[in-house]
Amino acid sequence: MSSTPYVIAQPQARELLDQVDVPKILRKLFRDLAAGQAVQPAQQLVEFPQGAGDFINYLGVLAEDGVYGVKTSPYIVRKDGPLVTAWTLLMSMQTGQPLLLCDAGELTTARTAATTAVAVDALALPHASRLAIIGSGPVAQAHLHYVKNVREWHSISLYSPSLASQDSQRLAQLTAIDSRLQVQDSREEAILDADVIMLCTSSAGPVIDPRRLSKPALITSISTNAVRAHEVPPETLSDMQVYCDYRLTTPGSAGEMLIASEQHGWDKSSIAGDLAELLSEQTPRPTYDRHVFFRSIGLGLEDIALANAIYQLHRQN
Repeated sequence: MSSTPYVIAQPQARELLDQVDVPKILRKLFRDLAAGQAVQPAQQLVEFPQGAGDFINYLGVLAEDGVYGVKTSPYIVRKDGPLVTAWTLLMSMQTGQPLLLCDAGELTTARTAATTAVAVDALALPHASRLAIIGSGPVAQAHLHYVKNVREWHSISLYSPSLASQDSQRLAQLTAIDSRLQVQDSREEAILDADVIMLCTSSAGPVIDPRRLSKPALITSISTNAVRAHEVPPETLSDMQVYCDYRLTTPGSAGEMLIASEQHGWDKSSIAGDLAELLSEQTPRPTYDRHVFFRSIGLGLEDIALANAIYQLHRQN
């Protein structure tokens, strides 16, 4: 017999997500991946005809939880600017029936930021105390929320060009997350002597150059919809200890990895480890004799795991 899935819009997804321990769910997911209890295929990019846009499918299987699913995210070209949406469909591995259809906007922001926080916890030096953030939008705010208690930060600096106009509302949102936050007038001031630098932008090109930093630091970077987007110069990968969310899929999608491989002789085999290996202690922590770079592209499994958590919570309620 067919069944109708729960349909959850963005406001309800945000409400339910606030009740979920997102980093804990992600840690279990990566340990399941290491143990062979989860499957993460590569992203699937499909272009629309006549340059009308595209969509990306993010797939994942969580065998222990008995679910699989797909997040589909279209990029629709319009005269007044592109439209990007995302929806996650959760399916039962027992009945083959749909369980949940959820607006994935909130899930995507939360899993992106929480994955970075899990990586910072696994990779940053125990005594790391200076945090820098580049960006100030919803994704940057989520990064601050999830990473604020990962270490005992003595200083949290942020730079964002969009805050140069004194966006008081956004500034209030940021300081409400953590009162230690200090907005800097320049990128250079924000990253000065930082132990951890989180790049949380939608930039298509480099945001910082690691070669100009004063000491070895952990640099984290995320994905955006721009083709081959990258937040560090691709040629710098060869000089850093590189980690990623999942080594089997990230090098095929991350812009700086693709460019570094094609133009600068970088090889994906030099990746030191991914989150599945780090959280299952299958790879050593970095030595910090040089910069450490963590790259995430966003995994379907992350979306599926959060959708399943929301589904279970919705059922209980």
